[in-house]
Amino acid sequence: MPTLQVNGATLWYEEHGSGPETVVFAHGLLWSGRMFDAQVAELADRFRCVTFDFRGQGRSEVTAGGYDMDTLSDDAAALIQALGCAPCHFVGLSMGGFIGMRLAARRPELVRSLVLMETSADPEPAENVPRYRLLGGIVGVLGTPGMRLVMPRVMRIMFSRTFLRDPAREADRRLWRERGMGNHPRGIVRALAGVIGRKPIYGELGKIAVPTLVVVGDEDVATVPAKAERIAAAIPGARLVVIPGAGHTSSVEQPDLVNAALEGFLASVTEAATPV
Repeated sequence: MPTLQVNGATLWYEEHGSGPETVVFAHGLLWSGRMFDAQVAELADRFRCVTFDFRGQGRSEVTAGGYDMDTLSDDAAALIQALGCAPCHFVGLSMGGFIGMRLAARRPELVRSLVLMETSADPEPAENVPRYRLLGGIVGVLGTPGMRLVMPRVMRIMFSRTFLRDPAREADRRLWRERGMGNHPRGIVRALAGVIGRKPIYGELGKIAVPTLVVVGDEDVATVPAKAERIAAAIPGARLVVIPGAGHTSSVEQPDLVNAALEGFLASVTEAATPV
């Protein structure tokens, strides 16, 4: 079983492929490293690809505490060091992006380049907090049946209308509903509390000195494209890519477009570092 004890938590991780450089993928709330399956499959012939599950989610340990963004950043830093990944190309989606910004600003020796997908540098909008707490409360009281009850609402937050209304994607929708409900309810409630209670990182974005790509789906309702524009404007030299027909989970919804953006960005980073 590929697990690692870091920072007081047992984290599940997987490694695929090989190469002189490592890409570390950090997932969003409710999911796991599996949300990057398509990206790992595309890159594993050239890069060592590492995915991991944050504490309380996927197959990682449900700990009693440690779900704030600073602790999760310490978890990710410890994992990168323990696996000998530094400096890595760090790809973070949503909550994973919260962590990526903190690592690049505070632990620059660990990060060679940064990809921020469907994320925000600001606190959770005040208008979202009550309804997210309500969803978490239902899961906290009812457990797994509560997960099933809130999942239709969660799917509308996590995915675009394009994805949700496409008859050809029904099997994909079923798969991700099941994966979401496969999380431990207690872990999800604690992880959700960490996300909605997070502190802003916007004031530190100017410290990020590594090449950065910001990606957002044009139908993202959880972290709207304006938030991605705000991040890209604050990080020196950052590029912005908008993925058409994608919501808050573009790696799953539009994998080919995301793969193309990732490959182009990683190639540019590698070429820029190659001596002439």
